[in-house]
Amino acid sequence: MEATELTLFQRIGLLISRRQEDRLVAGVAGGIADRLGIADLYVRAGFLVLTLIWGIGLFLYLVLWALTLDRTDHPRLSPPASAERTAGYVLIFAGGLLLLRTLGIWSNDRLVWPAAAVIVGIAFLMDRRDIDPRSAILALFDPNSGKFRSRTLLGILLLVVGLSILGAAAVPAVETVLIAVLVTGVGMAVLFGPWVWRLVSDLGAERSKRIREEERADMAAHLHDSVLQTLALIQRTDDPRRVVTLARVQERELRRWLYDSTPADGQELLSRALQNEVDRIENTFDIPVELVTVGDRPVDDHVRAMVAAAGEALTNAARHSGASQISMYSEVTDASADVWVSDLGRGFDTGLVAPDRRGIAESIVGRMLNHGGSATVSSELGEGTEVHLRLTGEGQ
Repeated sequence: MEATELTLFQRIGLLISRRQEDRLVAGVAGGIADRLGIADLYVRAGFLVLTLIWGIGLFLYLVLWALTLDRTDHPRLSPPASAERTAGYVLIFAGGLLLLRTLGIWSNDRLVWPAAAVIVGIAFLMDRRDIDPRSAILALFDPNSGKFRSRTLLGILLLVVGLSILGAAAVPAVETVLIAVLVTGVGMAVLFGPWVWRLVSDLGAERSKRIREEERADMAAHLHDSVLQTLALIQRTDDPRRVVTLARVQERELRRWLYDSTPADGQELLSRALQNEVDRIENTFDIPVELVTVGDRPVDDHVRAMVAAAGEALTNAARHSGASQISMYSEVTDASADVWVSDLGRGFDTGLVAPDRRGIAESIVGRMLNHGGSATVSSELGEGTEVHLRLTGEGQ
């Protein structure tokens, strides 16, 4: 007896193996479908129909799950079943149902047959293996897909008939109009739902593509107007300092374009205003200016005065210091806003500044005092100069 059971187990294992991929529960239905060469939808539909007959489908599924093993090697799939063989499978299944009914292993005619029509009809409509995946309605109107058109028509017929019979048997009090509306709604959803979903997806993809193309066009235009023109100027320039200045200005402009942190409302910020002054000095005097900003704040009249004073300090350094580079550092806190402009140039004696030279007295110190701030100029001969601008209190 044990040898017979083992032999049966081995035979079933050789015929059917559970699918490990694309399975809903345990892969039994998928393994049978692979063995028969049909879509797994129809095998699952068969198990559902048999389940309506006192749970035979569920019992059979559990038995096959216990007698089969998961597929471990490369799947050996049967070739797709021909139309004749598929029709044979359908007749065998229908004959099995009639046999169960004859033997008395049956639940209810008014439940099994309509439900079988609905389940098989849905399986027909959901089978998209060989047609355009967008919707069965496309195959219905495709003159080159006669068999798919027939399959779709058969699925619709089975679905409508099954729902009608099931509705009349299970809910006799429901009006015919309501049943018709329900059947029509289900049919429309099954047929046109995938097509509408695909249409919405295509519209979204088209919009994303158009946005990417616009961004690409904007980037190309910006690169042409800035980077390419700067490279052309560099090729025609023999002065090494001019080449370095152009490269630094273009690098800073490109970084600012890529990582622009300006608020959406276009509000001017201190960092941007200082950057504009740095660009002006580099373009005018061909001298690099290193700018570092920590914190930021919107520009008002007081901040605008400090920016102007910083610009004057940069101009003085570029004209008179003789330094090869100027540094600017800005720091904004809750209590104050500070800007330092420094160089390592020749420096000067602040006490020996000529009376007619009013750039420091008025354009820097005086301007800051008028707006509630302060300005400190520190310089030593041969050591360089540092200008410290500060806004606090009402000026802040």
